[in-house]
Amino acid sequence: MKGICFALLLFLSVFCYGQTKPSIIGFSANLVHFYTDVPKSSNVDPGFSIMYWKGITRKIDFSLRYNGLFSDFTKKENSNSNAYINEFEGSLHARPIDDDHLLSPFLSAGIGVGNYSGGWSAYAPLGGGLQLNMMGEGYIFLQANYRASFSTSKLDNNMFYSLGFTQTIGSPREKKAAIMPPPPPPIVEVRDRDKDGVVDSLDDCPDVAGLPQFKGCPDTDGDGIPDKDDKCPNVAGTAKYQGCPIPDTDGDGINDEEDKCPTVAGVAKYQGCPIPDRDGDGVNDELDKCPDLAGDPANNGCPIVKEEVKKRAEYAASHIYFATASYILLKKSNKGLDDVVGLLKADPNLRLSIDGYTDNTGRPEKNQLLSEHRAAAVKKYLVSKGVAENRIAAAGHGQSDPVGDNKTAKGRAANRRVELKLGY
Repeated sequence: MKGICFALLLFLSVFCYGQTKPSIIGFSANLVHFYTDVPKSSNVDPGFSIMYWKGITRKIDFSLRYNGLFSDFTKKENSNSNAYINEFEGSLHARPIDDDHLLSPFLSAGIGVGNYSGGWSAYAPLGGGLQLNMMGEGYIFLQANYRASFSTSKLDNNMFYSLGFTQTIGSPREKKAAIMPPPPPPIVEVRDRDKDGVVDSLDDCPDVAGLPQFKGCPDTDGDGIPDKDDKCPNVAGTAKYQGCPIPDTDGDGINDEEDKCPTVAGVAKYQGCPIPDRDGDGVNDELDKCPDLAGDPANNGCPIVKEEVKKRAEYAASHIYFATASYILLKKSNKGLDDVVGLLKADPNLRLSIDGYTDNTGRPEKNQLLSEHRAAAVKKYLVSKGVAENRIAAAGHGQSDPVGDNKTAKGRAANRRVELKLGY
């Protein structure tokens, strides 16, 4: 039985009735314990109270009370006390939990006044208590206060104990209306004609099975764009092109977004543009040995040197003379070389290759060195006449690549030569 009562109290302690305490009145039975040194005074005296309580907030109450105390307490020797003391108190009571709970502890502080030892004296009741909520109809209060005297010549500090009963003033608190459960929703027939798991009322394509994320519409090519909005429903594409792939207008395999020449077929190396042909001779720059000079496709994109010019260079080459076994250029070579200078100055795009050769007389390494020096001597002369050095290449080949028989004097003479080749 005790267990049932405890469970009931625990349940009621979390049951709520309202917000703030209503106005209540009641009475209490009291005991006061005076700490006095006067032998004639008793230590514990009985009394009663008439109380008024009112909630200020959910956790703070205000109370007024009249205390009647049956006591002959006095601080004066041989005083004729009337054996009855009047007291008036006003206090504030603070609770850590709302007033709605069954049991609510509280702390109290206030001010009081009473007639003691032939005069009035003030005191401060300080303490606490426990409130029992009787389902909002009233309250039971158990209190204990330490009352600090403001005038120790008339009143000693004392302890006050009280058990009180109160009743609400006016109509009792409104009970919370019982909350009725809502009626069950009406049964609605759900239709899904295409059996795709999306009901017809939410299905944008109720007769074609589709996907929930597309409101029941299909996406055949799986590009994230439902077929109803996809202009290329069978080919994966992008939203930018309404479900179609990024276009490649010129069909060169490079889509238009990355193609700098979207209407002309090209190659990836040149970002979709054709291989350039800077000189416009029909030979693209990758194959053109003269990419900045229009030429003949048969000559790798370079111009063809005129036969007349070739012959003049060949004639000058056949009239280049050196001192025997030396690379000192003889003056009788100047006329032909000056003609070559004229050819180079007349056409600034022309370039000249000078190749020196020897016969096989002597050691090969000496012949190689001699051929290099002779080619260099010819280049030096041409440069001295105003031809840019970067337009002339000179190389020696020694006794390699003979054009005559080195076993005969005529053949060896033919092999000792300097060749001049004009080109672009």
